[in-house]
Amino acid sequence: MPEAGREGPRAPGVELAGSSALVTGGAGFIGSHLVEALLAAGASRVHVLDDLSLGRRENLAGVLGRREVELTVGDAADASELRRICAEAGRFDHCYNLAVIPLPHSLEHPRENVDHNVAMTTAVCELGRAGGYRRLVQFSSSEVYGTALTAPMDERHPLHPHTPYAAAKAATDLIALSYATTFDLEVVVVRPFNTYGERQNDGAYAGLIPAVVRAVLAEEPVTIHGDGEQTRDMAYVGDTVRGTLLAAVAGDVCGATFNLGAGQEASVNDLVRLLLQALGRPGHPVVHGPPRPGDVRRLIADMQLARERLGYAPSTGLDVGIRRTVDWYLERAG
Repeated sequence: MPEAGREGPRAPGVELAGSSALVTGGAGFIGSHLVEALLAAGASRVHVLDDLSLGRRENLAGVLGRREVELTVGDAADASELRRICAEAGRFDHCYNLAVIPLPHSLEHPRENVDHNVAMTTAVCELGRAGGYRRLVQFSSSEVYGTALTAPMDERHPLHPHTPYAAAKAATDLIALSYATTFDLEVVVVRPFNTYGERQNDGAYAGLIPAVVRAVLAEEPVTIHGDGEQTRDMAYVGDTVRGTLLAAVAGDVCGATFNLGAGQEASVNDLVRLLLQALGRPGHPVVHGPPRPGDVRRLIADMQLARERLGYAPSTGLDVGIRRTVDWYLERAG
C-alpha cells in the first residue's frame, strides 16, 4: 500500500496528464487504488463520490490532502448530487463507475440490491447523456457469467447470473451499453474477475482473504462455504487498476467489454492453504459449512481481447499478491 503522501504505482503506457475524473465508489477497495493510479498517471482533478457504506476515508488517507482530489459523501443514485458536482467542478474527461452494493447483501435484501445497483448506473449514465463527462468506464463483475460453461471464459460467454447481485450487474452492463447505442455515450465496460489486495473490505460482507485473516487473528476456525473445490481467477488490484486505465485511454473501444483477470484458476481450498502459509499458520483449523446460495462453481478468464486491444497483461503472481495483502492486514492489525 502506498504510504501517506506517495502516489500509487504507475500503469505502464498510460498517460493522463491534465485529465479530470469522476470516480463513484472511489473510497472503496478498488476505487481508492484507482484514485492513486490516476494521480500517478498525471490526472489534475479527481472527484470521488462515495456514500462510505463500504468505502472509508482512511482508504484515501494518502491523497485527500492534495489539491487535485475532492471527496463528496453521497449516493451515486442521487442524480441531483451528480449534477451539482458537475455544475461546480465542470465536465470530466472520464467517469469510472465503481459504485456498488455487494453480492452478500443481495442474499439478504435482493430487491433493494437490484434496485439500487441499477439506479446508480442509470443516474451515472444520465449524467453522461447531459454532457457531464466524455467517457464512462463501467465496472462489471465476472459474476454475470455464472459458472463456466466453457473455459477459459471470454466476453462472448453467455450471461447466466446466479444471484440477484449478479443479475443487477448484468443489467447495469446492458444499461450502460444501451446508452452508448441510443445516445452515443462513450462507454467501455471492464469486467474484473476476483480482485484482491490491500484495503479489501474486512468488515461487513468481507471477502475470502480478509475473512481468513480475521479468523486466524481471532484464533477461530476458518470457515469454507461448501466443499471448497469451487475455483476463482484471482487478479491483484494493481493489475485490475492498470487494465481500467488502459480502457479509459484506448482508442476505438467504445461499446466493448473487457475481461480483467489473471488467467489462472485456484480452488478456494488452495487459496485458504496459501493464506494460512502466508500467515505462518499452516495447521490452523479449517471447517466446511453449507454452500453459499447461488455460489459460482468455476471462474477463469480469457483475456485475449484485453491483451490485443488494450495491451493488458497481469504482472503480479498469486504468491506475491497474497504475501503483500497478508502483510498489509497484519501491519494494520498491529
